[in-house]
Amino acid sequence: MPSKGLRPVSPAFEAEALASLDSLYRTARRLTRDHADAEDLVQETFLKAFRAADRFEPGTNLRAWLFTILHNTARNRVRDRARDTVSVDSEAVERAAEQPAAGAAVETPETLLLRATLAPDIQAAIDELPASFRQAVWLRDVEEFSYAEIADMLDIPVGTVMSRISRGRRMLFDALAAHTPVAVNE
Repeated sequence: MPSKGLRPVSPAFEAEALASLDSLYRTARRLTRDHADAEDLVQETFLKAFRAADRFEPGTNLRAWLFTILHNTARNRVRDRARDTVSVDSEAVERAAEQPAAGAAVETPETLLLRATLAPDIQAAIDELPASFRQAVWLRDVEEFSYAEIADMLDIPVGTVMSRISRGRRMLFDALAAHTPVAVNE
C-alpha cells in the first residue's frame, strides 16, 4: 500500500534545497531565538517544501521560495501558540526557581560562526531590534535577498520592506553609535 506523505523529488531540487539549510537555520534562529525551535521550524519548512515540490516552478528562485515557507510557518506557529491556553503549576515554578541553573547552552557550529562573524555589540543591537525590523534587515543585509523577494516572503508590500530596512538600519546605527565613541577630526 503506498504511503501518504512525501513523493520523490528530483535530485536537483533536493540538492538546491539542502544547499540553503544553513541559511534557513540562521534565519530561523533570528525568528525564534531558540536552538530547538529553530531546528523544528527548519524541519517543518523542509517537510512542507518537499511535500509541495511538484508545485514549485522550475527556473524560479528556490531559495526565496524556501524562505517564504519558513516565514509563513513561523508566523503560523506564533499565531497558533497565541491561541493555546496556558496552565501553570505554581509549585513546579517555585521548585524550578530554587534549582541551580542548568549548564550553558549547547554551542552549534552556526552559533559559533555567527558569534565570530558578528561583533558582540552588533549582535546585541540586531537582537534588540523589534521583530519586524530585525527580519527585514537580516534578510536583506545578511541573507542578501532582494526587496521583492523579502516582500514575497513576509507577505508585505515592497515599500514596507524598504521602510523597515531603512528604519531598522537607522535603529542599528543609533544603538551602535550610543555604545561607540566617534572620533571627530578637527
